[in-house]
Amino acid sequence: MRPLLSICIPSYNRPQQLVELLSSVDCDPASIEIVVCEDHSPQRQNIRESVVLFSDRLPYKIRYVENEINLGFDGNIRKLVELATGHFVMFMGDDDLFIPGALDRFLKFLKEHEDKKYILRSYISIHPDGWVEDFRYLPTTTVLPHGEKTVVWLFKRSVTICGFTINRDDAQKVATKDLDGTLLYQVYLMAKICLEHDSIYCDFPVVQAGQSFRDDKPNFGSSVAEKSRYKPGSISEDNSINFTKAYFEVTKYLDRQHGTLLTDRVRVDLSKYSYPFLSIQRKRGVRSFLKYANRLEAECGLGCTLYYFVYKWGLVLLGERLCDRFIGIIKNVVGHTPNF
Repeated sequence: MRPLLSICIPSYNRPQQLVELLSSVDCDPASIEIVVCEDHSPQRQNIRESVVLFSDRLPYKIRYVENEINLGFDGNIRKLVELATGHFVMFMGDDDLFIPGALDRFLKFLKEHEDKKYILRSYISIHPDGWVEDFRYLPTTTVLPHGEKTVVWLFKRSVTICGFTINRDDAQKVATKDLDGTLLYQVYLMAKICLEHDSIYCDFPVVQAGQSFRDDKPNFGSSVAEKSRYKPGSISEDNSINFTKAYFEVTKYLDRQHGTLLTDRVRVDLSKYSYPFLSIQRKRGVRSFLKYANRLEAECGLGCTLYYFVYKWGLVLLGERLCDRFIGIIKNVVGHTPNF
């Protein structure tokens, strides 16, 4: 019998975090399968042993695949969709976790909304000092009508892969290698499907996003498709600029296919919510930060709304930590991320 959900994990170099993720799965075993696709990393042997250990101890069906070459993030996501047999696929980074007790509730949600092709999830993130940040986007669970307006709104909100859930068969139908290296294949899948099919926002959090990015040691840049864009081991200025540019590579690709105007509309939306694009480089000092911000404006066009400059100068004057907290307070007062 086909499982309702395939939990799909692109794995690279994090055996211990992978064990923690697998150990956080706590739902009805009959409703899911777990698919782990290891992407030819230096710690392959340790990852293999971790998966075997988990498989022997717990009742879940787990499929473990090792890529013959490093496919990169986008290629590995595409491979996971191909391997999955569930009605839905849910992506989880190998440093993410499930919130205790939430997965069974989410499976019930999926059964009630099987006609929806994409589910925008809410999630939490726990900062190093213990502060819990909620990522909620609307006041309540909401059906999102298909079309360009919804895709623009979903674009930035669908980047983080933890809990990203989409119809498996529809995702497989639109598979492409054209965007390998962007690190945004999941956003492409969302856009292709949500241009033509209704989606839904799930208001209760199911997952906790990993914080490995704070170590400033990303793994991106090892595959052939990524080497010209990203340098592994550091969130450099060039890495951040190239990642931002990749958003518009995806939108232009979709605009050519569908005759949409996503590029300009997504640029404005990213500018309104550009704080994460800016804050990721603030730790390098004010001078380096301002140089980076100038590049975001000149090369990516993000300086097209007032919100961008509020974030920029707030980070200059207050620093990342205080700005993070201030934004968190606003979200707590409103109850979700404000919609500008």
